[in-house]
Parts: sequence; C-alpha cells; structure tokens
Amino acid sequence: MTEEKENRYRQLLEHIFFDESFGSFQKGITTIEFQREDLERAAGILSIKLPKNLSVVLYSQRYRSPLPRRILETQPAGMEWIIDGAGRARYRFSLVPINRILPNPSLRVVKVPDATPEIISAYALNDEQSLLAKVRYNRLIDVFLGVTASSLQNHMRTTVKGIGQIEIDEVYVALDRHGVQYVIPVQAKGGRDQLAVVQTKQDLACCAEKFPTLVCRSVSAQFIDMDDKKTKKIAMFELAVEDGRVVIVEEKHYRLVPSAEISPDELRAYRNK
Repeated sequence: MTEEKENRYRQLLEHIFFDESFGSFQKGITTIEFQREDLERAAGILSIKLPKNLSVVLYSQRYRSPLPRRILETQPAGMEWIIDGAGRARYRFSLVPINRILPNPSLRVVKVPDATPEIISAYALNDEQSLLAKVRYNRLIDVFLGVTASSLQNHMRTTVKGIGQIEIDEVYVALDRHGVQYVIPVQAKGGRDQLAVVQTKQDLACCAEKFPTLVCRSVSAQFIDMDDKKTKKIAMFELAVEDGRVVIVEEKHYRLVPSAEISPDELRAYRNK
C-alpha cells in the first residue's frame, strides 16, 4: 500500500475521531462508535476517493499502520486506542491497556527439515501467503501443538455476533492422542506487520460461535529476522485471553533448513530439551 493511500486513510479516521458531527473525542471517554457509512461521509467532506472495498481502509489502520499522530497523542500512559468490530458494518475506537505480542529474541531456535515444495517458494506472492504455505507444508501446527492437524479453510470470511465481518487467515481442525478435537485459527504476519491482539480476540470469538463443540487453540505465526532472508525464522505463539488481555500460552521459534544442516549435536540437544 502506498504512503499516499495510508495518509488518506489516516485523515478519514482522524476526522471521524475528532469531528463533532461524528460524536467526537472528549477527554475521559474510552469508546467512540462509527459506521462504515461514516467513512463515506468523511470522504465526501475531505474530498478523498475511497476504494471500492472499504474494509481496506480499516484493515490497514487496524493491523498494519499506526493510527494518526493526533489520535495517539490523546492516549494516557499505559493505554492505547484500537479499532474493534461492533457489529455488522459498525466499528468502535476503544481505549485499552497496551498489549503487545512480540517474539522473545533470546528463545532457542529449533531447526526443522524444510518440506516446502520449491515451486511454492518460487511463486508465493507475498510474505503472508509464503508463511501460511510454509506452516502448512511443514506441519508446524502439528509440531508446535502436538496434535494431528488438517487445514479446513484458507482466508475464512464470516460474521460474528457483536463484532461483524471478520477474516481468519487459516483455520485448522485437529485431533490429539486422547481423541480430543480442536479448531485452530491461525493468524499469519509477514513483512513487518505486527501480530494483532484484536484479530486474536476476534478469532477466538468466531470459533466459540461457529465451532462450539471443539476446543479452540489460537495460533499466531510471524516471520522474524526479516533483514536476512537466509536466516529467516518463524515464531509460533499459542495465545489465549485472560481478564480481557491476550496472553502467550506457548512460544517456539523454528528455522526451516535442508536436513543436512541439522547436526548430530543439535539432534541430541533437542532430545534432551
């Protein structure tokens, strides 16, 4: 996405956040609700051309780009504004405690024999799709969670009560050795995108509504070491919600390598944990 488009999208959200005609920000408030049609109204006032898919505007600001500086300046210490879904075509600025999911740089990296077909690596169109493919072909969900998992659907779009339309990057179903069945929503972040706690909460809410008989285990995956393609690693997180906050249940880092690059000493170290 170009810098020009991102700037236009920030202008729209800043106008909705501060302008009195939209129920604007006042000191002490913690929520500001707006509708998709408010984006169109603000675009008309600011003479901004909107994309046909208005969800692009919100997606870029919810998951990829920081909110406008003027909005960030209203945040009290330890708090931040996020954009939540509030129903069909409805959204909400919510002031919440700062909650970040970042890879632990001191965590040990486990080498895994790379089973990604070379043709997939050659033609993957973007980092997110490449990451989802590597997770799938190398059965990293199985390795990470200790279950037998199968991909159910890629980029599942659905509507969740009280939230509105959401999209899950990939959904797996799985079975463990005791016969317990799971649904596993996977959030993938390539490039320099950050893992989104909003998306994790939405994924968990979706699975509770759509798959009530299955145990939900939310997984997020992220490329790390992006500056060196040869040593790019994959961070895997299992996440849960406790007291309204997204917390890390488990974190592992993997590097996909040719089998010859895994030494006997490394295999012994993995065996001994």
